[in-house]
Amino acid sequence: MNQRNPIRTPMLDLNDVALFVQVVRAGSFAAAARRLGIPANTASRRIQQLEQHLGVRLMQRSTRRLTLTDAGASFYARSADQVEALAEAAQEIGEGSQVPSGKVRAAAPADFFNWFRMEWIAEFLAFHPRVRVEFVLSDARADLMGEGIDVAIRAGKVLEPTLIARQIGTGRATLVASPAYLAARGTPDSVAALSSHDCVALPQLSGPAVWRLDGPEGPQEVEINGRFHANTVQVLLDATLAGLGIALLPAIATASHVRNGELSEVLPGHGVHGVGLYIVYLSRRQLPRAVSAFIEFTMTRMVDEGLVLPVSGAPVQVE
Repeated sequence: MNQRNPIRTPMLDLNDVALFVQVVRAGSFAAAARRLGIPANTASRRIQQLEQHLGVRLMQRSTRRLTLTDAGASFYARSADQVEALAEAAQEIGEGSQVPSGKVRAAAPADFFNWFRMEWIAEFLAFHPRVRVEFVLSDARADLMGEGIDVAIRAGKVLEPTLIARQIGTGRATLVASPAYLAARGTPDSVAALSSHDCVALPQLSGPAVWRLDGPEGPQEVEINGRFHANTVQVLLDATLAGLGIALLPAIATASHVRNGELSEVLPGHGVHGVGLYIVYLSRRQLPRAVSAFIEFTMTRMVDEGLVLPVSGAPVQVE
């Protein structure tokens, strides 16, 4: 059975409808054109196109005034409020786009909230009531594109060419141990002496573990040994607090424990200095305001609270 293809009428141009409303309110093509910043003959031509599309005359034109036809009056009555509502909606959306809103999905190290206080997140959310924050916590490097991550906090070099990296500041890693461990095994007096101690460190897939340390005498390397290894900073910290050995850990994670005496710094002045801490995000022409607000808040809070040493510099594209 043959089926007829339906006749498709060209879609009505809503811009012409809005122009028609403006012409009626202004009382002339010239006045409406001045308000809209277009030539009067352009306004007249577009109304003619609208009339052709509708198949009716909407207004009678004369040199003195415009008079609506019955069809024009009916069309104006039904469309004027709708055009006004669309204009108001556009204005509200435009104003709302200036206010941060929506979800920010952030990736951070597993121990992030051990040193970044939850009260600060509460402060951020209170200041931005339209924003929601979702954290993905792991010491593994998140795939921002694949995992839908808006922003990630990372230490060390950022290698992905698709990311923008903003350095929050610099941190350092220091050697620490529990007082109980040092009382039982003694305190090393040199970098070389670390090789005879139990050292808590990241797992090695092959070969010996090596710490490369900065110090007053310059860079030094030492091959370390130990009976406990783990792949997260938090677990390494817990093991060190439990007296399982000496660890090389970020000062940001150990500072409070050193202050309260749970840990002691070993070989003061030795460690890893100038470790960059970065906020990274996908390269975009324009970041959502919620993401921008989160980035600025996090960077400011970490510097103001002394979690990192501040640096200056603009965002850079990772090469």
